[in-house]
Amino acid sequence: MASANLNIMIKAARKAGRSLVKDFREVENLQVSVKGAGDFVSRADREAERIIKEELRTARPNYGWLGEETGEEAGEDPTRRWIVDPLDGTTNFLHGLPHWAVSIALEHKGEIVAAVVFDAAKDELFTAERGDGAFLNDRRIRVSGRRQMIESIFATGVPFAGRPTLPATLRDLGRLMPLTSGVRRWGAAALDLAYVAAGRFDGYWERGIQPWDLAAGILLVKEAGGRVESIRGEEGPVATGSALAANPQLFGEFAEIIRRPD
Repeated sequence: MASANLNIMIKAARKAGRSLVKDFREVENLQVSVKGAGDFVSRADREAERIIKEELRTARPNYGWLGEETGEEAGEDPTRRWIVDPLDGTTNFLHGLPHWAVSIALEHKGEIVAAVVFDAAKDELFTAERGDGAFLNDRRIRVSGRRQMIESIFATGVPFAGRPTLPATLRDLGRLMPLTSGVRRWGAAALDLAYVAAGRFDGYWERGIQPWDLAAGILLVKEAGGRVESIRGEEGPVATGSALAANPQLFGEFAEIIRRPD
């Protein structure tokens, strides 16, 4: 049975998701225009964050806040904060690709304790609470049971537009791809992690990621029986902006490949 906090998060995610689905239909119509959908999508993103913030702050006015669009705000309760990405996969959304999500996490004393990732376009709701398992639309999910790299597929985010992490990612791909059944780049980190939790991907890694892209997905993977660490294995993924996630059987070999010195 979901806690009161998780129910609040689900309500906020669904409300924002409904708004985004309506806007997404309009984006599909705007693909043929010369100007494109960029300004429209920026407004949709900001509106989704406004909806989420209003819902969460009304229910828990003393919690802190960290959101992609509105930044960080301290709360009267310094031990708790919401970490929110109202639209993870903005580029997909902008191009009319139905692979994007609302991501909401609750952090307590530096640990993620509740998570929601809502893929509104497909009506898939991923949820987790610390110690209570991970779920997809009320069905318990688990990481995959694959033990061989050659049978497994992995997800990552390939940097774009001159991002400094591109050389390291290309090196990773050169090492990893010959040993696996493939690598996917789907453009939404929260859904990559949710898919690891659901056994759809066997592992995921990425550098240069923001806390709101990672926070909810980290708990989903852990509660589904997977392992998540930062790429270098030092501080946690949210602090370092990097993540390495897989099922326990593959994690060691996968981590060794990605962490191997140049």
